[in-house]
Amino acid sequence: MRSRSGIRFFIGAVIILFALVKYCSSSEENPYTGKMQNITISPDEEIALGLQSAPQMAAEYGGLYPDSKAQALVDAIGERLVDNSVARETPYQYDFHLLADPRTINAFALPGGQVFITYGLFSRLETEDQLAGVIGHEIGHVVGRHSADRISKQGLTQGIISGVAVGSESAAATQMTAVIANLINMKYGREDELESDELGVIFMLRAGYDPNEMIRVQEILKEAAGPNRVPEFQSTHPDPDNRIEKIREAIEKYGNSY
Repeated sequence: MRSRSGIRFFIGAVIILFALVKYCSSSEENPYTGKMQNITISPDEEIALGLQSAPQMAAEYGGLYPDSKAQALVDAIGERLVDNSVARETPYQYDFHLLADPRTINAFALPGGQVFITYGLFSRLETEDQLAGVIGHEIGHVVGRHSADRISKQGLTQGIISGVAVGSESAAATQMTAVIANLINMKYGREDELESDELGVIFMLRAGYDPNEMIRVQEILKEAAGPNRVPEFQSTHPDPDNRIEKIREAIEKYGNSY
């Protein structure tokens, strides 16, 4: 029994070590943000993954919204933001999609430049600048390579969890490792959201939009969530009040530069 336990422990340690080496050896600087990241997939793979996933994501939200004028507005704002920012220097293929879902209040970006906003959120926005704030934030996720970063982090945490599961006969230890890994990944998710807010402010300023409208977007999201929203430590998104504070700081920081 001791020999078998020792073998299991050794195999588990090797799995964890391999995951750590693979993750740590992938460190590189994002040329568009200056941030050091550990990313295990290439920009071409990001683009391919986004294009492959886009039709399925659209189908999950009821397909595309049928109003061509509304879609044209989303396209025009998205292209203006890209053309006037560092986003145009990236290798990504930016496409903007207005989804038909009237109830879900959401916007998101897939790896490689596929950006989506639901009609549920679109219909609540009051100005074009607010729409620019939403789209600019999502472009920030693409430029920041946040999806690719998340994929790499999930690979690391999954490797650690697998190693613990193999090396330990304790289900409680494996479960605790998974809980800790999930909390760490949520923290990284909140940091990504704040970085995208800051990038969104910069993109809006460069394109001639009023970044203060991003604050109103956060107020709209807060109103939509109601009093029962998930506490920040249990969510991948920062609390709206915290995001508003950071957006104000970014406007003060970059407002005079553009």
